[in-house]
Amino acid sequence: MEIFIGVVAAAVVIYLLYNMFRNRKKRMEDAAKSSDSAAATGLSVSKDLFEAELGHHPPLESFHVVGNEARVTFDVPLQDEEDSVLNDLLVGEGVEVVRQKRHELPISDIEEIVVFAGRGQSREVGRTKLASPGELPPPALAEGMSIAAVAHDPFAAPFDDDDDRPPPAVSDFDPSSDELGPIRDELNFPMGLERGLRATGTDPASLNGPELVVALLKMFGYRVTEQSYEGTYMATKDGISTYIATEAHTESSHPELSEGAIQRFVAAFGSSGADRGMMITDKYGPFKIYEIERNQPKVRFVTRERLQRFIDSMALG
Repeated sequence: MEIFIGVVAAAVVIYLLYNMFRNRKKRMEDAAKSSDSAAATGLSVSKDLFEAELGHHPPLESFHVVGNEARVTFDVPLQDEEDSVLNDLLVGEGVEVVRQKRHELPISDIEEIVVFAGRGQSREVGRTKLASPGELPPPALAEGMSIAAVAHDPFAAPFDDDDDRPPPAVSDFDPSSDELGPIRDELNFPMGLERGLRATGTDPASLNGPELVVALLKMFGYRVTEQSYEGTYMATKDGISTYIATEAHTESSHPELSEGAIQRFVAAFGSSGADRGMMITDKYGPFKIYEIERNQPKVRFVTRERLQRFIDSMALG
């Protein structure tokens, strides 16, 4: 009898162990499947898009040492006219590139740093002659290019200011028509903002509304995580998180922000755990958004009729 009980107990233990491992394997397989389809199902997954430090430096195209010159080339879109302020920023960044490269390459013979920039075809934008071979000047900016010196951060404005919520705009646009020109043709960029965008490798003339948002977040030093829904991001800076949804107008889409898109944004923000929520679009906003903002002070809509004001907030006085 004791032998029988022992056999039964052993069988029960084996059965329990088998089910435990089988269930564990199934959970792992389900998790792997869910990560592949998270964007389609709206599950809360994310991936890092860029770190806070990335936007403070222009994209480096090449670095070469030719004789006694260190030649640094940045991949940034320049205008035909010379911009001395932008050139000075890029020359300063060229020095920082050489400072970083000295850990990998000998620079003891370098007497001058020559900086080139452009997209497609580069040109010289300036040069720095060293006091003595290999002796670099002290860092001009502790954290690379200081974008705060050329424009205000529009995302840093508090959401509890009534002036941040303009009244409904009166527009001559016919909402029954799908014809809506590119938003970049209607926007005027402050000089400081345009310099900052170009210095970080972005051409302001080529942006739609959502692309502008991502470029600005990068430029102003935010850590940005791409969320499950296309065109949604979590931006974090100074301990404050902002859930950002974007929607671009296309030729086949309606020129006014749909109620479904609004509801999806509000629901996603509510479940995101973010401190604030912002939706930015180059479509027109319906009157409904003003009611939502009045009832939810941590939510903001930057629609087509508000984009220029949003940009103007970045201009220095």
